[in-house]
Amino acid sequence: MVKPRTIKFLASKSSGQVSALFLRPPDARWLMVLGHGAGAGMRHPFMESISKHLVDAGIATFRYQFPYMENKSWRPDPQPVLLATVRSAVEAATKADSSLPLLAGGKSMGGRMTSLAASADELAGVRGIAFFGFPLHPPGKQGTERAKHLEHVKVPMLFLQGTRDKLADLTLLRPVCSALPQATLSIIEGGDHSFNVLKSSGKTSTDILNELVSSVIEWTGTL
Repeated sequence: MVKPRTIKFLASKSSGQVSALFLRPPDARWLMVLGHGAGAGMRHPFMESISKHLVDAGIATFRYQFPYMENKSWRPDPQPVLLATVRSAVEAATKADSSLPLLAGGKSMGGRMTSLAASADELAGVRGIAFFGFPLHPPGKQGTERAKHLEHVKVPMLFLQGTRDKLADLTLLRPVCSALPQATLSIIEGGDHSFNVLKSSGKTSTDILNELVSSVIEWTGTL
């Protein structure tokens, strides 16, 4: 069993150090830098589970905290701090293991902040961005404003989205992805924004995690 290594790195000059968990299997082929969602940190059950499944599939993971979560606050940092943290996390992951090609992304806000950072200036060494539930709009407020920056992202993007995700109406997200030449949309049938499914689906949480990771592995084969 691979044990995580705790790493501290400077998120930004104004916000100080944050923590990260680095997991590297012996057969690692990629290293994915993962940011957490707005309401839960890097130790959230989903973050723990997806990291373990990725590691089992040969993808090392570098899960990190945003400063507000590190400081046990529930109010997200200002966007410049979040974006600076994404860049710092990519740099810290590279220092942790410079032998592996990089992927980046995360759950909800973590993924969106990664793409926002990449749209402003390329993230060094990152070959693709994976969104575990892209938050296209707030619940009940359909729109595509949050996707406008994606046209400026220069690396391939993988959108992993559930059909019951209230933060991403698929009738809006599908055309967004279709208009992006390097976007891949992978649909998780019955999944909500947290990739939970109804019992009537007959699927378990492990089934869904396996679907997510299978999509990531297939996508990496195109990079």
